[in-house]
Parts: sequence; structure tokens; C-alpha cells
Amino acid sequence: MASEAGNPSRPVGGASGTSSTAAAVVARLDRIPIWALPYLYIGIIGAGFLFTFFDIFDINVSFIQTCVQIVPGCTPESAANYLGLPVLLNLVGYVIGTLILSPLADRLGRRDMLLVTMVITGLGSLYNALVGDYVNFIIARTITGIGVGADLALVNTYINEVAPSGGRARYTSLIFIMSSLGAFLGVWLGLLLTTQPEAFPLGLPFALAGPGFTFGWRLMYGIGALLALIGILMRFQLHESPRWLISQGRVEAAERVVVQMEEQARVRVGELPVPSEIPVETQPGRIPYVEIFGNRLYLLRTLFLFVVWFIGYITVYAIAAGLTSLLAALKFPPPEAGLIVAIGSVGFVLVAIFDYAFGELLERKYWLPVAALLTLIGCLLIALGGVGNFAVAVLGSIVLFFGFNLWVPMTYTWSTEHYPTRARATGFALVDGVGHLGGSVGLLVIPPLIPTLGPLSTFLIIAGCLIVAAVIAQFGTATRLRRLDEVSP
Repeated sequence: MASEAGNPSRPVGGASGTSSTAAAVVARLDRIPIWALPYLYIGIIGAGFLFTFFDIFDINVSFIQTCVQIVPGCTPESAANYLGLPVLLNLVGYVIGTLILSPLADRLGRRDMLLVTMVITGLGSLYNALVGDYVNFIIARTITGIGVGADLALVNTYINEVAPSGGRARYTSLIFIMSSLGAFLGVWLGLLLTTQPEAFPLGLPFALAGPGFTFGWRLMYGIGALLALIGILMRFQLHESPRWLISQGRVEAAERVVVQMEEQARVRVGELPVPSEIPVETQPGRIPYVEIFGNRLYLLRTLFLFVVWFIGYITVYAIAAGLTSLLAALKFPPPEAGLIVAIGSVGFVLVAIFDYAFGELLERKYWLPVAALLTLIGCLLIALGGVGNFAVAVLGSIVLFFGFNLWVPMTYTWSTEHYPTRARATGFALVDGVGHLGGSVGLLVIPPLIPTLGPLSTFLIIAGCLIVAAVIAQFGTATRLRRLDEVSP
């Protein structure tokens, strides 16, 4: 680890005569108190995330129709039993994508790999739209997972590297608003295109599915492919992360980006504070996995965060990918189950706005017990309200979506802050990507136990996993308002 402050081998000069050594450029970046890139960039990244979460959630309501169409003998009541395998292989794809593509982003750059991940995801979604049987559906979900898993890692890495030190959770949450819109779109389109019309509140009176319209789920994946194409075209406009450029020794290229950011910031806030330099890494390091597993600090952080993500994702995916099927297995009529989830997704949108407004008020890890408590309340409302109590189930669903989606962006932000720039995408990929396997465990294990467990025990198990993850998280590192190179040298 070496600072380049005062190193005569590096070119000197730059904006207003300031030094262009690596430590000086990073210090100038860290002193910027606002988002200083074009706000279009938020829309560009957000458009990709909108598709990513559309893909994650589109299976929630639509899978019942998918299963009935492509799995011999599948019924709405038994669909939950077939959901686990495609979700498992989708999440295995996450792991493959994150473990292969994220290290490439640490070696080759964030921007170019953000294009690659969106191409893979779009192709997977298009394949999903065209499949004719369960096996090919699973393969398509696996391919999509490869792109989605890596994209999640790279988007969160990019945002945290260009956001101000006092606003990393805030701007991650701003992107998460687009995620919530993608999830909202996926759930509601699923309700419209893949459930049969029913009088409210048993469903949507104007839903389109029926004997003559059994391909709504294909339209959903086709829409996903179109959204991916839009994301690809927009991402060509992104700048490379200046922190990554510095980690590769490309200090002058990084300074050019920082100069633009400084100019943008001065227009809005006036003169910037004097930068304070700290040592930074300035040359390409070892293979990112070696950087993590060969360093005791980052190895321990990885093991710790993996446990948090793995256990937490049991809750997250039971709700995000499986809530409609779980409700159907608990004897809610499928159209009503879909409507409960669709209205509940409003909580996703509300919490994304809440995260943006208030996410920086507390240390990241302190938000996680709050999220777990809200998730538990939502689960109890649904379980105790029972079948036939639509209003209580909807309220529970809204609280549920609010709760677990308070957990997600805070843990996204927190995880990226635990790794150095030279291995940040890889580190996030390890803990979030491999941690996704927890989601598949939940969806494979919980549905078959529903007849034995009943509603209350089922939802207590779902919420309990997030509670355990939140408790473990309290032993982790505090990162709020700290510079990235200070938290992770």
C-alpha cells in the first residue's frame, strides 16, 4: 500500500494548479459533498436496475401461469412446489455471474462490464419468453441469473465509488427507487397478464388471462428483454469510475473525471473544502480473490457478511420470488394472492423513497433490526388475518415489502464499503452473490413444509431468518460518514 503524495514520478498539475498525484485526486473526490456527475447517470444506472428488479419480481405472480402451461400436472395450488428449482438455478447463475464477471470488473473496469452484464441478462430474458418446457425455463432463468447477479454487484460498486462520502446510502437508495418501480411493474404486469379476471378483491376485473390468453408470462419476459436493450443503449454514456482508474494507475484519466465533478459541485455549492490526503493504492494489484482471501481483514469481513446475506436472503426471496405461490399454498385463491402481492409492492416504492430521505440518519447496521421488526409485523398480520381477510392481508403485505426492502439497500451500501477499490466488485460479489443461495434454500425447504407448519409457523420462520441476520450484523464495522479508503485501505 503506498501513497503517491509527493511522488515525483507522477505527473503534477491539473485543475487550478492542484497536484494530480493519486492521493490528491482521491482527496479532491472525497471532499465533494454532493452528487457531482450528471443526474442523467442516475437515470442510466436506474434504468438497468429497473430491469434487474423487474426480472427478479416478474416470476412472483406469473409463475403460477407458467407452471400450469409448461409443467405437466401442475396446478395453482401445487405451483409453489415447482418454484424452488428455477429459483435455485437462477441464484446459482447469480453466483456464477458474480464470481466470474465481478473480478473482471475489478481488472477491466466498471463501465464495460456493466454493458456485458446487461447483454447477458437481456438474452436470458428473451430465452425465457421463448421456452417450451420446464427444463428450458430453468436454463433460461440460470442465464438471466448470471447477468443479474453480476449487475447487482457492479451497480452498487459504481454508485458507492462516485457518490459523496456522506451520501452513499442515500444515492444507493435513489437507485433503489428505480428498483422498486421495476418490482412494482413486474408484479402488476404479472397480475394483469397472468391471472384470470375476478371481482375485486379476489382479483382484477380487467385481468387478461383465461382459456384464450395463456401466454401472458411470455409477454412479461419479452418486456424484460426490451427493458434490457434500453439499459444497454443508455449505459454507453457512463464515465468510468475515477476510483477504479486510480487503482489501475491511470491518475490523469481519473483526474479528468474529478475535474468535471468539481466544476459541477462548485456551480451548486460554491467553493469546496481543502482536500485531506490519505494513502491510496495506485497500481493494479494481485488477482482480486487473492487480495481478499490473502488478507485476514477482508477474509474475515467476507465470511461475516456472507453469513448475514445468506440468512437474510432466505427471507428476502421467500417474499420477493415466492409470496404469491406461498399464499396460494396457504389456500388463498391465486388471483387474490397475486392482488395481495401487487398492492403490497406499494410498500417497496414507499420504502425506497423513505431510504432516500432518511437512510443516512443512522449507521447502516442499525437499520437492519428495524427492517426485521417491520418484516415480522407484516408476516404476523398475514398469518393471523387468515384466508378471507383481504384488508389485513394487504396491510400485512405492504408492511412486509416495506420491511425487507428497508434491509436490502442498507446492506448493499454497507457491503461495498467493506472492500478496497482494487477488489470491491469481487468482494460484493462473494458476499451478495454467494449469499443468494440462501434464497434458494428457503424456497426449496419452506413450501413443502407449509401443510405441516400452517400459516403462523411458516411466516415466523420467514421473518425469523431476517431477525437472525440483523442481530449478527450488529457485530460488524461502522462505515457511515467515513471515507472509502479509510474503511477499506
